[in-house]
Amino acid sequence: MSILEGNMVIAQGGGPTAVINQSLVGAVLEATRYPQIKQIYGALHGVRGLRDGTLVDLRATTHANLEAIAQTPSAALLSTRDKPDAAYCQKLFEQMKARDIRYFFYIGGNDSSETVKIIGEYAQQAAYEMRVVHIPKTIDNDLTVTDHTPGFGSAARFVAQAFAGANLDNRALPGVYLAVIMGRSAGFLTAASALARRYPDDGPHLIYVPEKQFVVDSFLQDVRRVYDQHGRCIIALSEGVWSELDSKGKPKPMIVSIFEQQGQEVPRDSFGHPRLGGGALADTLVSLITEKLQLKRVRGDTFGYLQRSFVGCVSEVDQREAREVGQKAVQFACGLGQSGSVCMRRIGNYVVEYFLETDISKIGGKVRHMPDEWINNAHNDVTPAFLEYARPLIGQIPAFEQLQATPIS
Repeated sequence: MSILEGNMVIAQGGGPTAVINQSLVGAVLEATRYPQIKQIYGALHGVRGLRDGTLVDLRATTHANLEAIAQTPSAALLSTRDKPDAAYCQKLFEQMKARDIRYFFYIGGNDSSETVKIIGEYAQQAAYEMRVVHIPKTIDNDLTVTDHTPGFGSAARFVAQAFAGANLDNRALPGVYLAVIMGRSAGFLTAASALARRYPDDGPHLIYVPEKQFVVDSFLQDVRRVYDQHGRCIIALSEGVWSELDSKGKPKPMIVSIFEQQGQEVPRDSFGHPRLGGGALADTLVSLITEKLQLKRVRGDTFGYLQRSFVGCVSEVDQREAREVGQKAVQFACGLGQSGSVCMRRIGNYVVEYFLETDISKIGGKVRHMPDEWINNAHNDVTPAFLEYARPLIGQIPAFEQLQATPIS
């Protein structure tokens, strides 16, 4: 293998996470070990910064600053939702050629992997030799091929701890509590709420993920059943739950149906995805529970951005693996001269090994869903198999207790 000399650029795309900067720092520090990499640039706001030439010199950054950034949530280089087309790629390559960029690393999720694929194909067509590597990141945990994705463990830890706190509050002042959690097409993050339980009557009592159809009447019956049993009910719900199919026979997110019923235009991002955030879904379901079940103390929350970059709620395993996928990306590109997407494979309980998927088309545009054996359809819950999968990724959450005292007659 011939050694490819030139400069490197790294960028961050899509939604931030609590550990995305670990991947950035891991890649940057690893790159300094390879003499064929001359300059190390960071593109601000993802590929947009590369297109516009808005770059920073990461070689000039101190080691202490990089390590402090690694511990800081969110995207230090700032992010974007831009999806390059042919004209966009032309401008990208004008910048790359002008700066002799031969190594491109993009930290991101599903859409970012598609961007890496597009840029790699464009480089081949232009006969411009370079290595392009996708460094995985997403709290949704919905990337195919890999066992799990950096960012998920910390976000799942936040969800579990948030529900543990909500459960304690709800036990003191009983009622119905519902929280909407990120997850467009996959329910991994919502399912992680089950890790909040310590005692048999702990919530969440009901968990709804987008892998299964959400039937409103059945939902109301479930809430009534749990409320009658416990005198309270805690519900975890994915933002992407769907109750009907669209004209193409694909699941339509319930929030889209709500907008349509209200005669409002559905907001969409640059990739054409409907924006699922905001409180409309939680508000609608709270109103239904209040009106149909005649329950008075009903509250709804939407976690929204909180679960992505929450300070002080990070999984140690997630931090370590996020750093390592950045390091491995550089090793694959420089040591082996390969392009692709860094993936993880689970071995035993609990160890991972890293490999490079060179066919990014297996990842870009694909969505990994929770397997059926991880979903308990009978009780709107998850199975022990999911808990076994997720528990090592989030670590031990803070302990809590119930008062053990003898009633006085």
